[in-house]
Amino acid sequence: MFRSRSKEEKAPATDKVTADLSKQPRDPEAPKGRPTPKRSEAQTQRRRASTVPSDRKEAAKRQREVRRIELAKQREALANGDQRYLPARDKGPVRKFVRDYVDSRFCIAEFFLPLAVIILVLSMVRIGSLQNVALLLWLAVIVLIVVDSIGLAFRLKRQLKERFPDEPTKGAVAYGLMRTLQMRRLRLPKPAVKRGERP
Repeated sequence: MFRSRSKEEKAPATDKVTADLSKQPRDPEAPKGRPTPKRSEAQTQRRRASTVPSDRKEAAKRQREVRRIELAKQREALANGDQRYLPARDKGPVRKFVRDYVDSRFCIAEFFLPLAVIILVLSMVRIGSLQNVALLLWLAVIVLIVVDSIGLAFRLKRQLKERFPDEPTKGAVAYGLMRTLQMRRLRLPKPAVKRGERP
C-alpha cells in the first residue's frame, strides 16, 4: 500500500525534472545522446553538402556540363570504337558482330543516296527519253535494294542464331539493315573490318 503510493509520488517529480532539463541549455561536457559518426561518414556528408548546388540554375548548369562531357565521350567512342562509351544502341557483342558482318560485305543499299541524286538530276532534264531512263533506273535500284536487304536479313539471322544462341538479338537485324543504308565512309561507329574479311 505505502509502496505504491511512494512510487506514484516519485513519478511526477521525475517528470518535472526531465521537463526542466529539456528547457535548460545543454552542458558541453554532457553526453549528446547519439553516437559520433566515423570520420569517413562525416567527410562524405561534408562532400555531399558541398557538391549539392544551392539553386536550380546551378543544378541545371552542372547537368548540362555532365551531359556535354558524356556526349563528347560518345563521339570519340563512335570514331575509335571504344566499347565503354558507345551509345546503348551500339553496345554489346551482338551489335559489334552485326556491324562487322555488314561492313565486310558489298551492299547495294549503301549507294542509294548517290544514285538517288543522279536519278533526280536525270528526271529534271526536259528530255523524254532521259526521264524514262531515270524512272526505269529508279525502279531497278529499289528492287535491287529490297532483294539484297532480304537476302542479308536471312543470312544475318542465321549467323546470329549460330553465334549467340543464349543472348537476346531483338532488333539486331534491323540495326544491320539501317547500317547498310549509310555509305561506308560515313558509318558510325567506324568500320573495323575490310571488305571480304569475315567477322
